[in-house]
Amino acid sequence: MKPISRNPVFISLSSAALLLILFFGCKKNDDNNCPQFNDNQLVVTSQDESTTLPGRVSVFFKVDDNTGRPIAQLDSSNFTIYEKGRNDECPRMISRTESRSRISPSSQVFNFNTMLVLDFSGSVITNSLDELKTAAKSFVENVMPAVQDDAYKMGIWWFDGENKLHQLVGFTADKNSLNTAIDGISSAISTDPSTDLYGAVIKASDLAKLTLDSVIAQGIIGAGSIVVFTDGTDQAARFTKTEAYGKVNALDERIAVFSIGLGDEIDQTVLTSIGKSGTIFAGNKTELEAKFVEIANLVWAEANSYYLFEYCSPKRDGSGINDLIIEVVSANKKGYLKTTFDATGFTSGCQ
Repeated sequence: MKPISRNPVFISLSSAALLLILFFGCKKNDDNNCPQFNDNQLVVTSQDESTTLPGRVSVFFKVDDNTGRPIAQLDSSNFTIYEKGRNDECPRMISRTESRSRISPSSQVFNFNTMLVLDFSGSVITNSLDELKTAAKSFVENVMPAVQDDAYKMGIWWFDGENKLHQLVGFTADKNSLNTAIDGISSAISTDPSTDLYGAVIKASDLAKLTLDSVIAQGIIGAGSIVVFTDGTDQAARFTKTEAYGKVNALDERIAVFSIGLGDEIDQTVLTSIGKSGTIFAGNKTELEAKFVEIANLVWAEANSYYLFEYCSPKRDGSGINDLIIEVVSANKKGYLKTTFDATGFTSGCQ
């Protein structure tokens, strides 16, 4: 029997094709084996990103769960860093120890301003002023940091039937100033017993926007909150609820708005629409302090859900643009911030 002839060119081409199939098949399999980072139980939103020589990467971001509830009190152990450079098939986890990762003080890059807006109409002055003063002081105690920090400020305003939002005390980081102002409130503070609720909401929204714009103009990242308290409905009829809703809904998403209602003369639907970030109702004045503390805890969490995370990258000058993934884990929930950074000029010596 004549032996079968084998064409060497055919063998060469077939071998090359097989090698290509194996190469790309393996590469595809490697990509599939890379971490996918697709969990979205936490929402991590970048606010600002920067690099500082010789090799520090700084990312300022906010963490919420997927219902919009702010996640506060995280530390560096809640974060894992992954980098992917041009020589990496998959993102590579960066050691916390070697990278010196940390949550840094944010006072130089961040301001959070809280507006407490109180109803001093005739019914409040007559029936619940003392309880409101106690509740307001508990609110201050639970929102403001134990150690004074200029990144966190609060101011107190009040309204009655007048076409004016009265300032009790402007934005300050000093808790004593806030409490002294509250202690000084007397029944003589208001001369118009009516309630201009919608006007107060509109004016407070305008002031919160102006304050945030001013912070941003200074090159500082800003956020804030408005907390409105009332024991009734709008009686002045100077503005409409549609106008008030429009102002609240037009606010920057970084401004949270909460409302607190007291008694059975309030309109819960109205207050829920005004307090788009949270609304609480007190059935009577004895519940008022506890309800103010509940809202204070929400405001505190909102203010403390912003993080300045910094670490020393192992990448060096010449590595170009690198992918960065920050994994956040809280109570078995995960979320990811995916971004990039430029390692131009990076060298050793980062602290």
